[in-house]
Amino acid sequence: MTVRVLITNDDGIAAPGIQALAWAARQRGLEVVVAAPMEEASGTSAAMSAMERDGRVVVNDHPLPDLAGVPAYGVAGSPGFITLIALHGAFGPPPSVVLSGVNRGANAGRAVLHSGTVGAAFTAATNGCRAMAVSLDVLSAGEATAASGGAAVDAAARVRDAERHWGTAARVALDLLPRLTSAPMESVLNVNTPDLPHGQLRGVRRGTLASFGQVQMTVAESGHGFVRTSLEEPGQAAQPGTDVALLAAGYASVTAIRAVTEATDIDLTGLDEQP
Repeated sequence: MTVRVLITNDDGIAAPGIQALAWAARQRGLEVVVAAPMEEASGTSAAMSAMERDGRVVVNDHPLPDLAGVPAYGVAGSPGFITLIALHGAFGPPPSVVLSGVNRGANAGRAVLHSGTVGAAFTAATNGCRAMAVSLDVLSAGEATAASGGAAVDAAARVRDAERHWGTAARVALDLLPRLTSAPMESVLNVNTPDLPHGQLRGVRRGTLASFGQVQMTVAESGHGFVRTSLEEPGQAAQPGTDVALLAAGYASVTAIRAVTEATDIDLTGLDEQP
């Protein structure tokens, strides 16, 4: 039986990464439906937000280049919301797998909590659907490795999206699909790849979550009635074996993560005995 796959993202329906992932999935013989935000929705985590018109969520057909016959929709909602309604049949038969990405920028370390790309995958897994989040690092390989501080971000900004290696991330993700479908239902694979041709990858490795992401938010200025934030690279080196360190070394990183689980190591004994 053909596997039905929902492909979504948080960069928006017109982003090049989602087109690369959809194309790669169809090349593997998967049944593909694409549904993603009309506009960029980065940093929305698993938010359930949508825009309604006359009490209905706005959904527009959005055919993708080179993907004739693949249904694709731009939705006025967050990635998590789109995933949830897809699982309830909004875009045809519910998918058995959700692939979220390819995101522009790595989703690494504990900062994955805030990612709309990862949030869509978490939403799928929490609702009984296998899911993978896929991201392309735009800071490390060939750029940040030769730069430091803000220079890495500036170098990444100079590379046009059309020149990036979205296909590398998509290929790594589809190669990992058998591992995803054999993993526990509640788990998510978080995949990050360097912005390199596939043949130049040093390999695919299991990475642990770094204690921080590639960049961190900081308060740059605060005053009466306002706060101004900015992003900066962490001042400490990534620990060996973490997703951030593997990316910087030219490896694709795969991390198995779970969304909402109970913490069973917390002592709550005796509560049932209280009146």
